[in-house]
Amino acid sequence: MSWWNGHPDILTAMHLGKLIQSYLSKEPKGHTVTWFARQLNCHRVNVYDIFNRRTIDTELLWRISIILNHNFFIDLANEFNNSVNTGMNSNDIDS
Repeated sequence: MSWWNGHPDILTAMHLGKLIQSYLSKEPKGHTVTWFARQLNCHRVNVYDIFNRRTIDTELLWRISIILNHNFFIDLANEFNNSVNTGMNSNDIDS
């Protein structure tokens, strides 16, 4: 059994799309979904799709972090550390 199969809550603990949406809503007034879509060079529909995703490709998350001036990778690292501190350890990981 893989370590994550024993800890399914680890995979769903953080919803990156909702976190991104939350940070976008804190942006200045002119920074709308349309503005964000232009920054990402995509359509508004794609932005709403991103908001619905629990997980995000690292390259896209990198671009979003730069656009919103927020390091979402730190949020992921903190979530990982919290998971480790609540019972997961290296013995849980299969070789």
